[in-house]
Amino acid sequence: MENLMVVYCSCKVIWTLLVTILGYASTLPVGDDSICTAEELAKYSIIFTGKWSQTAFPKQYPLYRPPAQWSSMLGVTHSSDYSMWKKNEYASNGVRDFAEKGEAWVLMKEIEEAGEKIQSVHGIFSAPAISSGTGQTSTELEVHSRHPLVSFVVRIVPSPDWFVGIDSLNLCEGDHWMEEVSIDLFPYDAGTDSGFTFSSPNFATIPQDTVTEITCSSPSHPANSFYYPKLKILPPIAQVTMVKLKKNQLGLPAPYLNLPAKSNEVIDSVSETPLDCEVSQWSSWGLCRGLCRKTGTKTRTRFVLLQPANNGMPCPNLDEETGCEPENCV
Repeated sequence: MENLMVVYCSCKVIWTLLVTILGYASTLPVGDDSICTAEELAKYSIIFTGKWSQTAFPKQYPLYRPPAQWSSMLGVTHSSDYSMWKKNEYASNGVRDFAEKGEAWVLMKEIEEAGEKIQSVHGIFSAPAISSGTGQTSTELEVHSRHPLVSFVVRIVPSPDWFVGIDSLNLCEGDHWMEEVSIDLFPYDAGTDSGFTFSSPNFATIPQDTVTEITCSSPSHPANSFYYPKLKILPPIAQVTMVKLKKNQLGLPAPYLNLPAKSNEVIDSVSETPLDCEVSQWSSWGLCRGLCRKTGTKTRTRFVLLQPANNGMPCPNLDEETGCEPENCV
């Protein structure tokens, strides 16, 4: 009987210990941010650089109504319990409104509600819009040891529902914060509009598709504004850099990265994407012109759909002539 009591007591102690451990584990946040042991708070300057130039992206490059430009940046610092957007998942109503129209109210409401309900959000940050395809904008953000992840979106203007951004970048590396990180950005389709070109009219995707990365071959359609089948990968359309601020730098303007070059120093290489000429299908043959009982000629034409750029393949002949026998001769 005593042996049974010893076994019972031992099991009870082990069970209590397991319950305690499991109960503690359930209170820990899930994901990479659970192991952040760095100092509680850190501040960063975040610099967004637009690289959307006509040289890098010559196809259907928007020159007016409106010209190529970037919306304001909207971002959040958070834990792994929150997600602003994810590749291959459905965009929220807030992300849809931002990607299609640049309207931020619904997305901000979603962020605020997530912060209130599950304490997953530390702060929201924003940076001004850029009025051209190339240029910079910047702001500051604050991360917390329990909220070390950064996400943001910037809309491509004009576009159906295209954007660039980052999903849940962890700035904490164990017991310290990253000093600096730079990431090339590529376009994404929010999956809510079915347009192929920058200036496509609004045409809702029904049913809604998931967020997908736009590449030089996907969507695989010649009308796609990013369709460059000769490339292996698109050049980056933007870049983001985050630099940890020292305490004596807090409150100072974020540094501007493209400072004048010293001597022959190259700051950034310019991508030149070749664009081949595109022409329409041939028209039907015209009337045969010439004297009766002698060989005449008839012609057909085609027109340029897309002018070549950056040493792309030049346009072929737009007129073609062939021999024929005149009709209706007496």
